[in-house]
Amino acid sequence: MMTNRAVAVLGILALGLSACGGGTTTPSAAAANDKLAQILNRGTILLSTDLEYPPQSFDVEGAERPADTRCAANQLTAPEVSGFDVDTAIAVAGELGVEPCFVTPAWTEIIGGGWSDRWDIAFGSVNITAERQEVLHFTQPYYADAARFFVHADSTVTDPAELAGERIGACASCVHESYLEGTLSLPGQEITPVVDDAQVVLFDVEGPGLEALAQGDNVELAAFLCQEPIGQAAIDGGLALKPIGEPAFFAYAAGAVDRSSGLDTTRFLARINEIVAGLHADGTLSSLSMEYYDHDYTTEAAAFDVTTLDT
Repeated sequence: MMTNRAVAVLGILALGLSACGGGTTTPSAAAANDKLAQILNRGTILLSTDLEYPPQSFDVEGAERPADTRCAANQLTAPEVSGFDVDTAIAVAGELGVEPCFVTPAWTEIIGGGWSDRWDIAFGSVNITAERQEVLHFTQPYYADAARFFVHADSTVTDPAELAGERIGACASCVHESYLEGTLSLPGQEITPVVDDAQVVLFDVEGPGLEALAQGDNVELAAFLCQEPIGQAAIDGGLALKPIGEPAFFAYAAGAVDRSSGLDTTRFLARINEIVAGLHADGTLSSLSMEYYDHDYTTEAAAFDVTTLDT
């Protein structure tokens, strides 16, 4: 029996290549300045991903590139990557009728904007924040999840407030760092940190920090703040951790598009919003969430009013 992922990958490869199999056409001057028209004419959509971010995104060991791929040699094809974020991007590409091609810029490059059109959109668990909206457009969110404090399985701490003044790990330039520093601003939410005077210890990605917490490494962390599915995946993978207290906050992850693109992204954003809404409505996103997390993190995101964002 084929998994949702297998069906999605095969479908996009067939659809994307057949849709563009008749050769490209010369775009008009207006179309040449239009992001959506460029993608459709090119036959590929360029997506950013992070291969060190399971279960959202990771590489597939031993995967083979399709012989007839349109992706450039320095881009990854759909069979070479997997994960919830990746499969969401593949599903979006399928609805556009183009082939997904993945690149791996640094996280700070993604959230900093100024992409110079090196990739088209990021489906990489980029949470919507007021600060990021200054440089990025955001689409309809595709999932929403809780930020949780995790401690060592043997810890006697049961309430995050007990972590006042302690060393707490977080992903650098992520919403969790901003939360601990008291600077996080999320649309429609009032954020009140529950930990006073936290000593924030930053990691490029969550994995090493969670491992350090579980192993009691030299960083001597008292806790780690991250997305619930990230921490739960670490526990499922054998790390001696446990969540404590109620969620610190809820964040919405959406497709992110560079505001400084040299192309007009108006039609592209509208089409992506339409596609994501459709993937919510037909159950594709909730099914992917259950496949990767055994939990539906998508329903609340489907109800998010994207028109309230500064697009």
